[in-house]
Amino acid sequence: MHALAPKPAALSWEQAAALPLTGLTAYQAITRVLDVRPGESLLVHGAAGGVGSMAVQIAVARGATVLGADAADRAEFLRGLGATPVGDDEQVADRVRTIVPGGIDAVFDTVGRGMLARATAAGHDVTRYASTVDITDPRTRPVFARLVPADLHAVTELAARGHLLPHVGAVLPLSEAADAHRLAATRHGKGRIVLRIGA
Repeated sequence: MHALAPKPAALSWEQAAALPLTGLTAYQAITRVLDVRPGESLLVHGAAGGVGSMAVQIAVARGATVLGADAADRAEFLRGLGATPVGDDEQVADRVRTIVPGGIDAVFDTVGRGMLARATAAGHDVTRYASTVDITDPRTRPVFARLVPADLHAVTELAARGHLLPHVGAVLPLSEAADAHRLAATRHGKGRIVLRIGA
């Protein structure tokens, strides 16, 4: 029973299914690994993705200023989450310095591919880096979701209070699980892929 939490009434079953893994990963990254506090600034790479979008919402709910690095066509989506979009090209560091001249406090990377180097260029004295994908740099603290009942309940409470909304990009029947894996591998979707069991 320690792995269960009440479904937030405001969420659909598909949204609720998308909540635990991404929610726990993001929650533990923001609150435990990076310990993002009110008034601090956070840069999230892959901010429109499943984990990234959850991290943005959790950090915003904690009173942080959030900069979201992701494709330019996802800028409005990021603004809707409460983040300031900064793109994901080679000018990210320049945009971040313009928005937060004093430097960012923490970086959460869900993308890899050299994003830490860009984040380093963007911050003056960034001391807190966390990543779900790039753990080769000794400055980076890895993030892996752990089933902590208190954290699971905290995530569902945030959703119940309207501070956390999982974004579902596609819902497929269980018989199309292979297609779901192929879609996930393209990394071009926005939101989680959910498999529906039964009718």
